[in-house]
Amino acid sequence: LSIISATFPVQERGLAIGIWAGVSAMALAIGPLVGGLLTEHIHWGWIFFINVPIGVLAILAARLLIRESRDTSTDQRLDIPGLLTSGVALFALTFALIEANEYGWTSPTILSLFAVAGIGLVGFVLLEMHQRAPMVDLSLFRSGTFAGANIVVLLVFLAMFGVFFFVSLYVQGILGYSPVQAGAIFLPMTVLIMFVAPVAGKLSDRLGSRWLIVTGMGFLATHLLFLSNLDVDSTFWNLLPALILGGFGMGLTMTPATVAAIGSVPVAKAGIGSGILNTFRQVGGALGIAVMGAIVASQIDVVPGAPAFRDQFMDGFSIALRVAAGIALVGALAAAVLIRKYRHLEAGE
Repeated sequence: LSIISATFPVQERGLAIGIWAGVSAMALAIGPLVGGLLTEHIHWGWIFFINVPIGVLAILAARLLIRESRDTSTDQRLDIPGLLTSGVALFALTFALIEANEYGWTSPTILSLFAVAGIGLVGFVLLEMHQRAPMVDLSLFRSGTFAGANIVVLLVFLAMFGVFFFVSLYVQGILGYSPVQAGAIFLPMTVLIMFVAPVAGKLSDRLGSRWLIVTGMGFLATHLLFLSNLDVDSTFWNLLPALILGGFGMGLTMTPATVAAIGSVPVAKAGIGSGILNTFRQVGGALGIAVMGAIVASQIDVVPGAPAFRDQFMDGFSIALRVAAGIALVGALAAAVLIRKYRHLEAGE
């Protein structure tokens, strides 16, 4: 994203980011399908091994094709205190959410982990406010558009990331799909993202990101409510409307949010701006799986294979999706309140 900001003129950045998002969606489409093929026909462990040659190719491509760009406005160095406090806080929070049903939500272990997470987060913010070269430049959050775009991305991945994981479990464990079929089930959604994302990027440059994001989040909330009504007898045709809504929602949300975040910071700060955006995305994804998993697990008190397991799983699955829909609506509200029409900032502004 920082390279896009440094390379493309302002009137083309939205389209360029949209194309980047479309290519990312292509990977999202191919990944589950290839994973299903490996799991079904070779061994599930190969989902890790296959990433090695892909990583090598990515390193070579970056070395040969990408022109170097960097922030020369200040000396940069590794922020060890920031890394430690943020790492401890996120580990404690994620572990607590995942294990809360096992230990009990009010158990000393879980309450202590939540306390550690809170203290670590406060410590991280205080440290970043006083570091000479902070890992996260908190001054960027003075821009409501930048703050709003990051909040939207956090909430999108908080609402959606667990969906991919648990819908895969649903179609395999409840509907009896094979791993390959489970990987292919998301193709309508990801193909739509590929086509919608570039259009949304171009519209963002012309119209601004605010109402595109609000509309996209509305689509995502509806997508999640559709999924929450699935049952043990649903078919692909029951899933398809939700997948179509999800494709439009992700395409209309992610590209405009990215354009808003990158467009609201100076080009010299595009690297750290994109890094913060990616951090919010990854944190949202990790917490999304943990939160949705905690909700699903809270409804299950029998072992898999027991007669009551399917109904209990579906109860938790439905509740988790409705919570996710609520999160998506909060994201729409955040976009409406915080994101404004911006102009792309150039170096020195």
